[in-house]
Amino acid sequence: MDSSGLYRDITDFAHRTPTWVQSAFEEWTEYGLLLFGLLFIAVWWRSRTTQSPRAVALAVLAPLATAVAYVASEVAKSTVDEERPCRAVAGAAASLVPCPPVGDWSFPSNHAAIAGAAAVALALAVRRLALLTVPLALLMAFSRVFVGVHYPHDVATGLLLGGALAALVMVVLTGPISTITAAMRASGSRGAVWFTGPGSAS
Repeated sequence: MDSSGLYRDITDFAHRTPTWVQSAFEEWTEYGLLLFGLLFIAVWWRSRTTQSPRAVALAVLAPLATAVAYVASEVAKSTVDEERPCRAVAGAAASLVPCPPVGDWSFPSNHAAIAGAAAVALALAVRRLALLTVPLALLMAFSRVFVGVHYPHDVATGLLLGGALAALVMVVLTGPISTITAAMRASGSRGAVWFTGPGSAS
């Protein structure tokens, strides 16, 4: 895969944007994943008030599915060993953030994989959240190219890998985790009921 040309186009565009836009992207690419973390917590807390053990299972699985996607991305990254474009692409504009050190490989993008997985997992937990999480994931992926630390094919692959693995984990494990959730609710244990919520075990 060679998306060097598109990388140059995007990084050139980044340098033509106002300073405040560059700063906003720098902040988003650095801290934007924290928003998904807050959404995980909010969705889990909301699920505790429902009668459905499945809702709790989906909420609990969302961050776990995202973690699986991150691990898979790391494995792929260490296998491919693709150099970062901020070092490898001749004639490209300087990256807006420091280029990651040698050995911190480029393909696929961990940020994009995490964002893609979180977007899909949260949307499966609460469908209407897709209207928020999908654009946020796309923005995270774009930001990694905008600031100059990833190729476009890095982030596209990261999004697809993360989203696909998250969907698989959610589909496979929702049933078993729902059963466990119902059993925890029925147990009457204070800790279990706090974690799953006091909804019906049926």
